[in-house]
Amino acid sequence: MNNIELVFPEIFLALSIMFLLILGVFKKESSKIIQNASLLVLLITAVITFNETISVDQTVIFNSSIIIDYLSSFMKIITLLAAFIVLIISSNYLRTFKIFKIEYPILILSSVLGMMIMISSNDLIVFYMGLELQSLALYVLATFNRDQIKSSEAGLKYFVLSALSSGLLLYGCSLIYGFTGTTNFNLIAGQFDNSDYALTFGIVFVLVGLAFKISAVPFHMWAPDVYEGSPTSVTLFFTMVPKIAALTVFIRFLYVPFLELIDQWQLILVFISIASMLFGAIAAIGQKNLKRLIAYSSISHIGYALAGLATGSNDGIQSSVLYITIYIVMNLGFFSCLLMMKRNNVYYEKIDDLSGLSKNHPLLSLSLLIILFSLAGIPPLAGFFAKFYIFKSVIEQSMYFLAIVGLLSTVVAAFYYLRIIKIMYFDEEKESYDKDHSLWLKFSLAASTLIILIYFIFPSQLVDAVSKINII
Repeated sequence: MNNIELVFPEIFLALSIMFLLILGVFKKESSKIIQNASLLVLLITAVITFNETISVDQTVIFNSSIIIDYLSSFMKIITLLAAFIVLIISSNYLRTFKIFKIEYPILILSSVLGMMIMISSNDLIVFYMGLELQSLALYVLATFNRDQIKSSEAGLKYFVLSALSSGLLLYGCSLIYGFTGTTNFNLIAGQFDNSDYALTFGIVFVLVGLAFKISAVPFHMWAPDVYEGSPTSVTLFFTMVPKIAALTVFIRFLYVPFLELIDQWQLILVFISIASMLFGAIAAIGQKNLKRLIAYSSISHIGYALAGLATGSNDGIQSSVLYITIYIVMNLGFFSCLLMMKRNNVYYEKIDDLSGLSKNHPLLSLSLLIILFSLAGIPPLAGFFAKFYIFKSVIEQSMYFLAIVGLLSTVVAAFYYLRIIKIMYFDEEKESYDKDHSLWLKFSLAASTLIILIYFIFPSQLVDAVSKINII
């Protein structure tokens, strides 16, 4: 078969999952071995992806159902590295709750495999297969801490609502197939003309399913409860990794088969973007739990990423990819701080638990200050540049209303980020948290804070990497 080496990363990951599952079943007390092996698998898969596919021109394989290009390679590497960091910093957390089991890393790997299939999909059926493989693993991860009723509730809510959205998405796929006679993205593009409004129904249903996966308004209802109820390490995974794959599918689905119908889907995307930015910013104000707050914050942030996609331009796509990359770094830093809020084997996640943090933990509070300023979009931190690139691409397409709403929601969102900083620095101090954190957790916080802080010195590195993405 031609170009089979282009899917070596997926083949290696799938074989590794099966091997680790067998190893875990037959070897007792193998949690640590499986954990370390999973980390090695993620790194090797990233290296294979980089070596085999990063410099490949756009290539389609398996009867044009899989596409390998720079976008897919870039997004896969980001996905693999993000999953690696989530896995390596969550060990202590899992041990505290006595859920350090072989299933956890294997579920993470299974979910990542589904995401990689989604990222490379050039066909509705392949995309749906990847989506379901990702989702099935995420259902179990959400409810992984079975001893806590909130975790069980989170998994059940996510399962029921996600099953509904998958049904709607599949119905949209069937409509598109019915009207075009094919499920392949490239072939769909040649099977209709601009007056074929019946296809719009199919596009809308697929967008509903995708919007659910990235928790965009009005399909966000699961996010706050699931983020709060899931184990914190799983919440970190939820906030970062699935969004990378879903954003890539948004780009592929809208810009390959349906670019000519931009007049019909652009308005939908603009509405979802505006609603997400505003609702996420306003709803987060009254939150008292940090995980719920970050859920609403992520809804708002995904609105900015969709604003870039709504432009219908290559610059918009590049700015959205750049935004999600910087957002991952910021989220990683935030959750590293959250995982350090432990006292006597109890993890704290209320906003009030940050009271007077600067008195006992000056370095931790300084890192959190930088991360929160970046999330708010304060210059010259990385978060400011992420929003700047989005607004620049939006304004270049004369979508001024979208840019104004984005700026207003940024101002509103700044309030609750600044409120957390005020609590950390000006409220009465509480009992200090434990300071014996794992080396990897400290490294994760230090690295993400440093990247956010010095990004403005070397912005061209990431910009140059993203500028190679050409879809239109």
